[in-house]
Amino acid sequence: MRRFTTPAAALSLVAICVTTALAQVPADPNNPNENVPDTVPFTMPYGEPINLDTAKKVAAAAAAEETNRKWNGAFCIAIVSPSGDLVYFQKGDNCQYASVTVSAHKARTAAKYRRPTLVFERLMAKGNYFTYLATLDDVIASRGGNPLIVNGKIVGAIGVSGGTGSQDDTISQAGAAALK
Repeated sequence: MRRFTTPAAALSLVAICVTTALAQVPADPNNPNENVPDTVPFTMPYGEPINLDTAKKVAAAAAAEETNRKWNGAFCIAIVSPSGDLVYFQKGDNCQYASVTVSAHKARTAAKYRRPTLVFERLMAKGNYFTYLATLDDVIASRGGNPLIVNGKIVGAIGVSGGTGSQDDTISQAGAAALK
């Protein structure tokens, strides 16, 4: 028994030393994430969750924007509560199947993180210092998701998918503007 214990103990000690040495990575002065801000961003409070009638009003405004632009029923529109739970969903007749879940994902991300999904897209485009965003829970870094705000509080979010990112965002913003 002693014959096996000594080598195992030595191997464990080496593993601990190597792991500890590898865990110590010096800070990169070029990394903007190394700076500690004085304030906390995106502290807008959550409000009373959006109800079904209001969610339908938001979706109708978004769909009207699509119609005005003659984009041919190619979009899915999802409205969620502040917790990211689906309240209302609308699928255009010409919408691709992938957009069913993508629109809901955009809305969830915008609601839960209290910011437009465009923010994640732009940060990820900045390069290596922001790739960590892909590891956050339930994030989608594609424009088209926007918080819904009433009286300075987030009551939910809208997510749109089916076209280009800029088309999705245009429709999503039109829906969000229905609450102003």
